[in-house]
Amino acid sequence: MLTLNFDPYPVLTTERLVLRKLRESDADEVFYLRSNRELMQYIPRPLQKNREDAKTLIQSNLELIQRNEAINWAITVKEEDKLIGMIGLFNVEAENLRCEVGYLLHHNWHGKGIMAEALAAVLDYGFRVLKLHSVAALIDPANIASARLLEKNNFTKDAYFKENLFYEGRFMDTIIYSLLTPFR
Repeated sequence: MLTLNFDPYPVLTTERLVLRKLRESDADEVFYLRSNRELMQYIPRPLQKNREDAKTLIQSNLELIQRNEAINWAITVKEEDKLIGMIGLFNVEAENLRCEVGYLLHHNWHGKGIMAEALAAVLDYGFRVLKLHSVAALIDPANIASARLLEKNNFTKDAYFKENLFYEGRFMDTIIYSLLTPFR
């Protein structure tokens, strides 16, 4: 059985990035990401309406971490401590040693390998430290960039669900990707 413990909080570093805990001072950047219709087009969550929505999201993420139920990192570049994206592990199935990964990146950083670098660090943490058996990613079939990212990171397409999600007055399809631990 998987037992999560995020105390002390795991700060992950890569060649170019620091993945750190979200904090209230990230509210402007979180609001930008979560209120941007283009960035959120494949994420079935309501757009944030104001900075308070961002603060509430940050606080709810911190509470999930405190309860050891999920973890979300702020993606920052080493040269400056400004949030450019977020990545997290959530929907933990402790009995199955499985969880989901989700991510969002500022459009100025698209196409630079940032999310691939962040994803690799999070997967390494999930498999080596948490001892996960598998990680899943649920994406909108139209999100070609996310599908490419997952496939480049050895995820396999496990399922295609037709109209399994009702959001904002319409049914949406979902593709489920997964990756099994490379450490067996």
